[in-house]
Amino acid sequence: MSFINSVFEKLRRHPKRIVFPDGDDARVLRAAQSFYERDLGVPVLLGKRDAIEKVALAEKVSLDHVAIVNPETSSDLPAFCQRLERLDRYRNMGIKDSRAVMVNHNFFAAMMVQYGLADALVGGVTSYGGALLRPLLSLIKPLPHAEVVSGCTVVELENKSLGDDGVMFFADTGVVPDPTMQQLASIAVQTGLLARQVFGKRPRVALLSFSTKGSARTPSTEKVAGATELARQIVAKLGAEIAVDGEIQADAALDPVIAEKKMGPSLVGGCANVLVFPDLNSGNIAVKLIHYCASARTYGQLILGLTRPAADLSRGADVEEIVCMAALAGLQAIEYRKLYPEQGD
Repeated sequence: MSFINSVFEKLRRHPKRIVFPDGDDARVLRAAQSFYERDLGVPVLLGKRDAIEKVALAEKVSLDHVAIVNPETSSDLPAFCQRLERLDRYRNMGIKDSRAVMVNHNFFAAMMVQYGLADALVGGVTSYGGALLRPLLSLIKPLPHAEVVSGCTVVELENKSLGDDGVMFFADTGVVPDPTMQQLASIAVQTGLLARQVFGKRPRVALLSFSTKGSARTPSTEKVAGATELARQIVAKLGAEIAVDGEIQADAALDPVIAEKKMGPSLVGGCANVLVFPDLNSGNIAVKLIHYCASARTYGQLILGLTRPAADLSRGADVEEIVCMAALAGLQAIEYRKLYPEQGD
């Protein structure tokens, strides 16, 4: 069974409600139909009903069992506006018309997820990343032990000897341009927690650098080494089952023979299945290269560090990628209380 089929199988046992802000996009409509037909849950499309129905007719897409919500006429809009007005960050923005903010589909979807009207959010197919990230950061509570909100990409390789049967997690690949030592440690832990949930066993997290265990000393390599120690401390405090090592070069993280030569015994060296990049440049470039040069299937961005699941899709995402990302976000939602037990309600 492939990685993504295993995700589908898990989600079928606990179907979830996924809200799509870009409800009138043809790809999203086809993905919503596929999501329901695969018994993964209930898709919720945001937009005007007549516009969505027009696209559905043109695309020959059934809207049976697909919920449609128009933020402008929703009965939840007044309550959402009141909740927005109570937020300090909203008052500090100097905006007087809360309704003008809340009818924005990305803001409305984020509020739906925050207050339990949907289990996860999947958006971004018609907007730049910041357009989706701003509502998420503004309306969804961050995790208390997360130093920063970050992005993670799941990579499925043809070479099954790498990672966990060919599956790896890359982070941060879409949010934080130049993380501090503390932020890098947080990114490593958050990605490790997600990988622990998906793999069902202890993930092996490598914090990457151009140096392995002090083979070169620069401010950037020392930042990665320091982040490794901080990540281990956070893992111990959380009582999480995650192996962390760094700073480590990519070849030493993936090849057991090279790892033995460069770093000796390690729970991560030569067998890493989570790669944490030192900055956004290297992480994003690596994902694009492995997708185009190694024919790898990539699923991203999953947004980490928030108390609710969300995914920010590429504007070039196809229908299958949208379905897969919705399934991954739904998978996060299944056991969110187990993953972050201190959150409660």
